[in-house]
Amino acid sequence: MHKGEGQMHQPGSAGEILEILRDGTPRTKRDLALLTGQARTTVAQRLAVLTDAGLVRETDEATATGGRPSAAYAFNADDKIVLAVDLGANHATCAVSDLFGEVLAHTTDAVPIAEGPQTVMGLVLDRLDALRSQVVELSVGPAVREVMAVGIGLPGPVAQDSGRPTSPPIMPGWDGYDVRRVLEERYGCPVFVDNDANVLALGERAVAWPGVQDLMYVKVATGIGAGIISGGRLLHGAEGAAGDLGHVYSAAAGERPCRCGNRGCLESLAGGMSIAATLTEQGIPAGSPRDVVDLVRAGNLESIHALREAGRAIGDVLAACTALFNPRVIVIGGEIVEVGEPLLAGVRESIYSRALPLASRNLRVTVAQSGALGGVQGASRMAIDAVFSAEHLDAALDRAPAAVG
Repeated sequence: MHKGEGQMHQPGSAGEILEILRDGTPRTKRDLALLTGQARTTVAQRLAVLTDAGLVRETDEATATGGRPSAAYAFNADDKIVLAVDLGANHATCAVSDLFGEVLAHTTDAVPIAEGPQTVMGLVLDRLDALRSQVVELSVGPAVREVMAVGIGLPGPVAQDSGRPTSPPIMPGWDGYDVRRVLEERYGCPVFVDNDANVLALGERAVAWPGVQDLMYVKVATGIGAGIISGGRLLHGAEGAAGDLGHVYSAAAGERPCRCGNRGCLESLAGGMSIAATLTEQGIPAGSPRDVVDLVRAGNLESIHALREAGRAIGDVLAACTALFNPRVIVIGGEIVEVGEPLLAGVRESIYSRALPLASRNLRVTVAQSGALGGVQGASRMAIDAVFSAEHLDAALDRAPAAVG
């Protein structure tokens, strides 16, 4: 269960205390009692549970309190790791991170998602096992031994209750596939699954915009999707379908058929495969978004024009999103943005001409800064925040006080 979904935790609970300590600052029992409003005896009981579970340790960084120093307690991130996976239309990036979300080791393979779950997940499991072994061998101090959680982003809609892909347009054979179960059985820990645009939004915010509470990440690659963070929370919607930007109606797309079965979807004009198809119809062979990128880099005028028109169409839709969500930052990412200036110029042109001044006067529209690891950085942070949320942690501690996970 994701943080905030359906469960409540008690003030001063073990979960709440760990949330406080996860910022890395050691605190005394007195500090924690003041922060939680609980008696020191209650705080001491919670710290004992967390210490037994290996999540908190007593430190040498004691705090003086007008006389004899008091013991301080800190988040114990030394011997635990998180596994993260970012799957795209044509790639699989796998990583191991520490409990602060910093990537310790990673690898990327070129593998089409259309090869199906058995092939792709088999590769993912092999890569995660190898990376985990690599990190253990390189560990300094206590051996890294426990996988606390796994986070994975998929290039399609994901049902939030089950973590299963649901009618994903570019993922043949994946509909209803139990990604969560496969990873849980291998690693024996909680697994958190989401759409790739959502985990990219989390990664971009963590890397480039940590203080921003309202952000949209728009991924323009084979298709188009968006991750929306509003008030510091990722928006999923009732069924987990929030951010399906590519299938919003676009006037610029007219009656173009879309692979979803409808006509006039934004993706049918501005998705990477659609741009490639448009150029091919004009006698400029392009079979993929990568071909479009190469053409733009070579100075092909038709491809530059097509990218700018795609940007204008995306900007029209984002102007409506700006009116609805009032983001502080809109980030454009994905394969196409490797040569993003024509696209970005078109996006900005439409947004700033259509959005009202109140919503757009402080709006930043920019390209992604998190790079190739943005997806796994977001997936790891998604898993960390979920497994260490007060709701999840308190329930886990109630079930097994000495073995959280």
